Amino acid sequence: MLLDLKDVYQKEKDLLGKEIILQGWVRNHRKQKEFGFIDFNDGTSFKNLQVVYDSSLKSFDDIQKIHIGSAITVKGTIVESEGGKQDYELKTIEIKVEGDSPEDYPIQPKRHTREFLREQAYLRPRTNLFNAVFRVRSIAAMAIHEYFQSNNYVYVHTPLITTADCEGSDQMFKITTLDFNKLPYVDGKVDMSKDLFGKTAFVTGTGQLHGEAFAMAYKKIYTFGPTFRTEKSNTKTHANEFWMIEPEIAFCDLDGLMDIEEDMLKFVVNYVLEKCPLEIDFFDQFVEVGLKDKLTKLVNSKFTRITHHEVVDILKKADVKWEFEPSYSDDIAKEHEKYITEYFNGPVFITNWPKDIKAWYMKLNADNETVAAVDLEVPGAGELMGGSQREEDYDKLLKRIDEMHVDKETVDWFCNLRKFGGCYHSGFGMGFERLLIYLTGVDNIRDVIPFPRTPGSCDY
Repeated sequence: MLLDLKDVYQKEKDLLGKEIILQGWVRNHRKQKEFGFIDFNDGTSFKNLQVVYDSSLKSFDDIQKIHIGSAITVKGTIVESEGGKQDYELKTIEIKVEGDSPEDYPIQPKRHTREFLREQAYLRPRTNLFNAVFRVRSIAAMAIHEYFQSNNYVYVHTPLITTADCEGSDQMFKITTLDFNKLPYVDGKVDMSKDLFGKTAFVTGTGQLHGEAFAMAYKKIYTFGPTFRTEKSNTKTHANEFWMIEPEIAFCDLDGLMDIEEDMLKFVVNYVLEKCPLEIDFFDQFVEVGLKDKLTKLVNSKFTRITHHEVVDILKKADVKWEFEPSYSDDIAKEHEKYITEYFNGPVFITNWPKDIKAWYMKLNADNETVAAVDLEVPGAGELMGGSQREEDYDKLLKRIDEMHVDKETVDWFCNLRKFGGCYHSGFGMGFERLLIYLTGVDNIRDVIPFPRTPGSCDY
């Protein structure tokens, strides 16, 4: 019978002595004079299966010639292993090579640097590290959907092409069908009315605005998809294409939003711990020592809630020489994020941020100086989520739009949501790759997304 490797490990005792067929790839091939061992994996399990063969097989000489990386079909019998590294192994009856792999196959059974593997991005899922990373990515995505679906949220597919300027057009990719060699000009400017959509359009940086429209009909919605920014940053946590989770909830204030953020994060982390024990153990041993304890501690933590002003008070009183002096009117730096999570020994919600450093759609507080915004800081990763209560007052929103020099015409429909049965509502965004960095201990965004798009890098 043809099985997946995952099924074999779930039923291995029942399969003892039975003949099965597996199809997958050769991870390693250790050859001896009278016998040999193949480390086999088909991608359905993080764990390899040892395939053993000996010289009693007619095809022994041909099997010995099989290269690392080759695709094979193996027929054999599950037997108890004589070695100490595994309980069971597959005793070969027959092996058929489905696709050979030459001697210069780049992914040999040795340690490769992550930089080298980025250059082999189309092959790196075949290594232990990236096999584990992208399996966790898959499981974490499933956890996100399961959390929201089981809590009555509607999954909304917001558009990737938009004319709404949410994050600022200077950070959004412009799209056009115009011929750059024959651009239509009017008064020295390109006439965008001649373009496909009759106006300037962008590749979206967020699904939030369109998500809010659906929240006014479904009460609770979430988006989960790719977003794009033009930011020319080469840090370990920035990319020009990344995935975002963005829930929007009607009849929800800032306190209610923090409840949801905490509940969702704990659910996802616990889900990954339960579904990916082998991968988490691997990361804990080879990537970030103490990762498993860190994640387990988060699941059992109570998240602190504190205002931006109170955070700055703590930072200013700290016996630390800061590289960036904390300020009541500015954002906090990475060093501040690290200090504050260590100070409270766990995740921290920082609320009520200065209005001048936050987005135009956030609810203005009664002090007229701060907005009802919240960032979640977690130990070892810094900011993981950012959200706010949205401004539900039509006139106040228009005033903020004027103050922030936002193009009213592109968001007039968004403002109208306040006129037609609007209500107080909130939402947050979480970068999926930031979450994966936290879950795996792999500290570079380029290594938790299959084919990274960063400044100067758009390969494959």
